[in-house]
Amino acid sequence: MELRTLSYFVAVAEELHFGRAAARLHMSQPPLSRAIKKLETEIGAPLLVRSPAGVTLTPVGALLLDEARALLDQADRVRARVTAAAGAATLTLGILGDSTDPAIIRLAAVFRRRHPGVDIRIRDADLTDPTCGLRAGLVDVALTRAPFDGTALTVRELRADPVGAVLRADDPLARRDHLQLADLADRRWFQFPQGTDPAWQSYWNGGEPREGPVVRVVQECLQAVLWNSTVGLAPLGHGLPDNLAVVPLVDMAPSRVVAVWNDGDTSPLLRSFIEIATAVYRA
Repeated sequence: MELRTLSYFVAVAEELHFGRAAARLHMSQPPLSRAIKKLETEIGAPLLVRSPAGVTLTPVGALLLDEARALLDQADRVRARVTAAAGAATLTLGILGDSTDPAIIRLAAVFRRRHPGVDIRIRDADLTDPTCGLRAGLVDVALTRAPFDGTALTVRELRADPVGAVLRADDPLARRDHLQLADLADRRWFQFPQGTDPAWQSYWNGGEPREGPVVRVVQECLQAVLWNSTVGLAPLGHGLPDNLAVVPLVDMAPSRVVAVWNDGDTSPLLRSFIEIATAVYRA
């Protein structure tokens, strides 16, 4: 099986929807569907249960998802080491779920103008690793959100975003102009998998122990709200489907957008990226 096909499968498995996965991969839906069908034929078992609302993973698909993630991460490590040995000008950037943030789009434009010969490689991380693979050596720098364990990392705050509660549009609380965390005390909240950074988990649970479904990606959070009336959180200003609403949380600390890199990394290219990112986000 090819790495590209595995990356297609991971996108579909994380988005739980062929259309969203195709948009994420910047391709049309029919060839994506054909690639997944071919992968199922090659494996000899169905990986997904398809329905008009989206897809769910079969047990075989869930197993392949874990293995495919590990294999793709290893391929990223090999690629980074070989590229470094070749001496090519590259920078691997980890992004945590905010690839549509207008600031990232402006940052890409400015950086390309300043460094037209540099090959930028993007790793779009899921919500289980707020360092976007930095600790694992998969990226050189990450654009992510604090808080998380910053040991041996340098963290620079770029912006602070107010946060709101994501609710079903027909939820009575969705009609309010603001909420407090106490208003949501009796609700189920989403959880991240065991082993996720405790500071990260605590922030997205409003600082209190909570119970609720385990999620890995933003779309799973939104689906948990839609199907189970789970409480989600999101920075204000981010687009949501029409059947969901976000209400400002007045006693929730802002979500801090940060650039983070390994302590002691003083490469000129990295320094330039940080300087440009700081100027763009604070403009």
